[in-house]
Amino acid sequence: MLKSLSWDLRKKVRGEAETSFQQNRSLFAEVSSNLIDKVEGIMKHKFGKVAVLCGGLSAERDVSLHSGQNVFEALKQKGVDAHLIDVQADILSRLIEGTFDRAFVIVHGQGAEDGVLLGALQTLGLPYTGCDVAASAFAMDKVRSKWIFQALQLPTAPFEVVSHESQLSSVLKKISLPLCVKPAKDGSSNGVSKVMAEHELINAFGKANRYSKEVIIEPWIQGKEFTVAMLNGQTFPPVEIRVVKGFYDYEAKYESDATEYLCPCQLTSTEEKQIRQLTLDACRALGCEGWSRVDFIRDEAGKFWLLEVNTIPGMTSHSLVPKAAKAAGIDFDDLVIRVLETSLK
Repeated sequence: MLKSLSWDLRKKVRGEAETSFQQNRSLFAEVSSNLIDKVEGIMKHKFGKVAVLCGGLSAERDVSLHSGQNVFEALKQKGVDAHLIDVQADILSRLIEGTFDRAFVIVHGQGAEDGVLLGALQTLGLPYTGCDVAASAFAMDKVRSKWIFQALQLPTAPFEVVSHESQLSSVLKKISLPLCVKPAKDGSSNGVSKVMAEHELINAFGKANRYSKEVIIEPWIQGKEFTVAMLNGQTFPPVEIRVVKGFYDYEAKYESDATEYLCPCQLTSTEEKQIRQLTLDACRALGCEGWSRVDFIRDEAGKFWLLEVNTIPGMTSHSLVPKAAKAAGIDFDDLVIRVLETSLK
């Protein structure tokens, strides 16, 4: 009899516990659903309908598509009413028909990062992320940006601008080998060559000339590569880039898993302060606000040299800004929201 009573008691307790669990699970699901709806409502009220612009027609199209997909997924995860758009010739009509409230611009390269797309958005009265038209145009044009850096006595390598093969013969009289040959207007290290011998110069020029009419030729600075991200006037920890072979070209940036990224890196506090200040100086010189990334090389004597400013940095799995943000305690989704907030200004 006692055994039967004990069994009935266990069944009753188990039944009550299961009922309580189901009720609490239903309550938890309801609370979670309400919380998600509330967060999404806040995000939609704050940002409205957001066009994530990626792709485009430049040599950096594939990188941009990857960046755009990552940004789009992060915004959706945060409850933002985001819409992924591959930028083509019909982009203006699509934006008008879509009645968007703002744009997250993650289109790299010419036709977008040079201010062209931003000018179109400004004409439409559509707020967008990042730098304005003038700052983007200056940053994309390495010749003009280096002239500005030189005028302000910021450390940038001496250089020659070449637009025709016939000009190459005079370059070696002014700059000694080895040389760095690169397009004046492109990114992702497209068309960049290291020239070790005079006979390599013509081919290197032709490679760069495919991406830009103007080609920059400057001394090859041997040293370590660094990059520093800027968001709303604040810098993230510097990232040191270590390449297994060659230099930090397209393959090392986006295809190789052997490239190492050190963040925090092995700079002293004084050196880190110096490179962060140079980042702010470079951004201020070109008028960059919102977000940007500034690339450097540190020569064997310990001097930092400005390479370029990127006004629409990549957001791929290999990209540097997310790595720096993570070191600063900011995960990818929160970083994307902070960049989107630059469109509110």
